[in-house]
Amino acid sequence: MPISVAFVDDHPILLDGMVALCSGRSDLDIVARGASAVEALRITEKLRPDVIVLDLCVPGDTMGAVQLITRKYQNTRVIVLATASEMDVATRALGFGVSGFVQKGGTARDLYDAIRAVHAGQTFITPGFAPKIALSAKVVETRRRAPTGTQLSAREEQIVRHLLKGSTNREIARGLDISEKTVKHYMTVLMQKLEVRNRVEVVLAAQKLKFLAEPLSWGQFN
Repeated sequence: MPISVAFVDDHPILLDGMVALCSGRSDLDIVARGASAVEALRITEKLRPDVIVLDLCVPGDTMGAVQLITRKYQNTRVIVLATASEMDVATRALGFGVSGFVQKGGTARDLYDAIRAVHAGQTFITPGFAPKIALSAKVVETRRRAPTGTQLSAREEQIVRHLLKGSTNREIARGLDISEKTVKHYMTVLMQKLEVRNRVEVVLAAQKLKFLAEPLSWGQFN
């Protein structure tokens, strides 16, 4: 069954472009499009799409819409579109349970991969966003909550370092010569061990541990 997707953006050219890019995919079903936070809520309430792609700068209370959708309609995964200058807002969205971050002006492949990933229960971040999210002042609370006495195994450390690069499960599996199923198992263990909810928070919490205690530079994400 195709993944039902809704797009919300107040820039007609960008909105038309996203719809056009995804319309040719047999595994995606574009069910709605909107241009405001209110329309995002109406679409979600009426159609319950599998995934909604939402520009953080649409008119209205976008953060309120994100919070309500992730809390009330948990079967709908939220992907937010943001620019590098909007990272503080994007990181706030993370705290509300957003499943994906895609950079405006990114590739069609990024958008498609994000939709597929979040529908599968994963968290997707455009690779270039990983360092900006990790270094944002808004993640301090996440790091503060991380359990300080936790020890990671050598394999778990390898997984986290791949996450820092923005690698997908498939890329991690290929890089470590293990199966995707094994990667998913380690992700579950890491989230339980670090008491976090998703891939981004795994990285943030891991930074509090000794093996990632040193300040991260931009190069470590490249």
